[in-house]
Amino acid sequence: MTTADGSTTIHLPDWNEQYHSKHGAIQEAYHVFIKMGLSHIPITTNALHILEIGFGTGLNALITCLEAKNQNRKIDYCGVEGYPVSQEEVLQLNYATALDHASAEAYFKTMHAGKWEEKLLIHENFQLIKEEKMFDKIENKNEFHLIYFDAFGARVQPELWEVSIFKKMYEALKNQGVLVTYAAKGSVRRAMQDVGFTVERLEGPPGKREMLRATKNN
Repeated sequence: MTTADGSTTIHLPDWNEQYHSKHGAIQEAYHVFIKMGLSHIPITTNALHILEIGFGTGLNALITCLEAKNQNRKIDYCGVEGYPVSQEEVLQLNYATALDHASAEAYFKTMHAGKWEEKLLIHENFQLIKEEKMFDKIENKNEFHLIYFDAFGARVQPELWEVSIFKKMYEALKNQGVLVTYAAKGSVRRAMQDVGFTVERLEGPPGKREMLRATKNN
């Protein structure tokens, strides 16, 4: 389906849920994950390590890849996905053309054509690995500076927004590491606080009043 900013997303009719906001897939991704996430991490951080919870369509990885190029910033990106999107679905997405970047299409194709569980060098500043597994199987410790938490909403998958998952996120982050998500529910904020995060309510993307950013302090 086409969203409000002209970019596309995948609609799941059984759940009445989309991979990205109907108010603008690209706008939402830039606001939540670049403006409130990547731009919040000091540019002096060398070899920034990012974990994405819900690789999905690859949109968040693509815009981060473009930012790594534009900012001349090295990023090591890990995208975790339990149910990979099919190549047929990928071909229907228009992110490469909508982003209007000379290399976007080539980067996007390389990301999706590459094998899972193998590191892919997309360009000199951006390395990607896609891991096919359920989120509760994540066992990384003190490894990431930033987490993009882009799981399907709590309305359809409440088990992904519970204390047990956020404990794994907390453990996966380095000290002062940051998690950003489009979600703003009180139950989500409390689950984050229960595992030790300091949580901020921030201005949300188009169509949402608020979003959350959580910081690990220990």
